[in-house]
Amino acid sequence: MTGTNDTPVEAPATTFSTDVTGLDECLAPALVDLASGDAFELRIAPVVKQIGKDRVRMIAYNGSIPGPTLRVRQGSEISVRVRNDADTEATVHWHGLCLDNKYDGVPYETQDPIAIGGDFTYQVRFPDAGLYWYHPHIREDYGLDMGLYGNLVVEPGDPDYWPPVNREFVITLDDVLLEEGQITPYNLDGPNFVAMGRFGNVMLTGGESNLEHNARAGEVVRFYFTNTANTRIFNVGIPGARMKLIGGDSGRYERHTFVEDVLLSPSERAIIDVLFETAGAFTIAHKTPTQSYVLGAINVTDEPIDESLLAQFEELRTCPDLTAERVRIDGQRDRAPDKTLAFESLMPLLYGDPSTTADAWTCPMHPEVVSAEQGTCPECGMKLIAAAPAAWTCPMHPEVVSAEQGTCPECGMKLIAVGSDAVPTAGHAETHAHATPDGLEWEDLMPDINRASDSGNMIWKLVDRDTGQANGEIDWAFSVGDQVKIRLVNDLDQDHPMHHPFHIHGAGRFLVLCRDGEPDPNLVWKDTVLVRANQTVDILLDVSNPGQWMAHCHIAEHNQSGMMFSFPVTEALSAPANTTGPADPR
Repeated sequence: MTGTNDTPVEAPATTFSTDVTGLDECLAPALVDLASGDAFELRIAPVVKQIGKDRVRMIAYNGSIPGPTLRVRQGSEISVRVRNDADTEATVHWHGLCLDNKYDGVPYETQDPIAIGGDFTYQVRFPDAGLYWYHPHIREDYGLDMGLYGNLVVEPGDPDYWPPVNREFVITLDDVLLEEGQITPYNLDGPNFVAMGRFGNVMLTGGESNLEHNARAGEVVRFYFTNTANTRIFNVGIPGARMKLIGGDSGRYERHTFVEDVLLSPSERAIIDVLFETAGAFTIAHKTPTQSYVLGAINVTDEPIDESLLAQFEELRTCPDLTAERVRIDGQRDRAPDKTLAFESLMPLLYGDPSTTADAWTCPMHPEVVSAEQGTCPECGMKLIAAAPAAWTCPMHPEVVSAEQGTCPECGMKLIAVGSDAVPTAGHAETHAHATPDGLEWEDLMPDINRASDSGNMIWKLVDRDTGQANGEIDWAFSVGDQVKIRLVNDLDQDHPMHHPFHIHGAGRFLVLCRDGEPDPNLVWKDTVLVRANQTVDILLDVSNPGQWMAHCHIAEHNQSGMMFSFPVTEALSAPANTTGPADPR
């Protein structure tokens, strides 16, 4: 295409820029202590960051990834002026906080987006102790993955709320997809990787691909972990050290417990005390059913420590407030849910016309699964797709798939006909098995299909089982004081069953009542719960904060393709608060 003077005319860009020219270097994140009434400035802008041998364009709060950790006191309130110097409109969502609704950071609902070059001032209050975080709510798939996240540590008013420790580390868990020396570009017109979310191939722990911290033998170290990834779940542990789980999303657990690792889905948090009994090199590890990733290193020296806290570490405390909550909610477990919300999916990208006929059917994730009848995969529950008859595989190495008959390059066996058209996914199966019975997708098992998926050919839905309404059409309404039992159903009768982290904004906190009918053994106040494939989870939402509040899946590509809805909470009526369900707002 040329202009009137035969000069080339560049085609409009279809992806966000990856250019690093002239960008400021990424800084180390700061720890900022703020008192009630303080004002803080937060700037959103692109930076260049070194990841391994690559220098890549990312986006940062105040020039660092993660952004500054803000440490505040429970009950305090601060103002944060946000300046947007990035390449798209912005908001900041203060994840997990029950703050004034107009500062929740939901575009077009609680505020107008912050224009490029514009600013907005948030009033942020902190009613509950615990670990929280902040991130964008416009093109979350892009901004979050590019580095826009930071932590909020809310120190409790009770000085004995947490056990004493010798030192603390606040650590984010993330991953990014690097290809050809840059972060794989993001489409301007909306997310791709919508089927499973964008998995990364490089782990970023505390914003670094080679995080290192130091400690001393005999010390008890508190780790504040937050999963800030778009879609990856982390099973985090420190092999060789003793770990005690003490806190979660919004404060302390009912009972402290010794653990070997902790599973965190996107946006979930964990507070863990770790005793390093001996000097040496320790790793922060992410362990899946098939492999282990090194996320970071803890170098423990034999230098003398100031104070031994071994006795306090050995004590497994019980939280009396949550013990009382367990008694209070016992009667809620057996009653019918007030709302039932189902996770559903349609995948036109794979399944197209539902009237398609075929002689054979196969699973896009497990090409070795072939059936004469249309149905679902016995390994993962995905709906089978029509298979072409002319594909061949090895009976001993089902990941080997060929368009021509021949012999297996692994063992030399003659290939047998399977009729699979899922060749693009087969190579990935060499390193990642999906046949785990845990209802979790630890890796991207169909990368070509996932990359090709968008909100038009991969449809995710939250569905109100009582009304059939889906996503933004869902019409819920509650009042302050309501105790709402919500049943979350994630069954296999859908095109792509997978896990979902379900998050509720600042209407209140919730407790997990049951998972598949089994009472939660250790209560903690939460704002996000992981719902595995083929699982039903009951939660009890303690509605405490008026406003218009959002609920959504926290896989970024899922919520940005529509898997979200909002509901109003009104002030309590003059009658006593409803303790068994939502009040009628009309």
